[in-house]
Amino acid sequence: MTENITATLAKFIAEKILKQANKVITPDESLISSGLIDSFSLMDLALFIEDTFNVRIEDTELNAQTFDNLSQLTELIASRQ
Repeated sequence: MTENITATLAKFIAEKILKQANKVITPDESLISSGLIDSFSLMDLALFIEDTFNVRIEDTELNAQTFDNLSQLTELIASRQ
């Protein structure tokens, strides 16, 4: 199940945020600290997660400690489902 979450997140980031449908994002690749996504994209990602996975993301969680890679995001989502 967590593989599906990770794949869904990677596809959304590649296609909708980066506009590079063929971009491969590894589970441990830094998203925020590497500058791959910015603060505006972070909000888009949080809204996508809330809508797609029916989980609540707190504003205080929108940071590199919680949202910096797909593994962290998948763990957060899975813990709330």
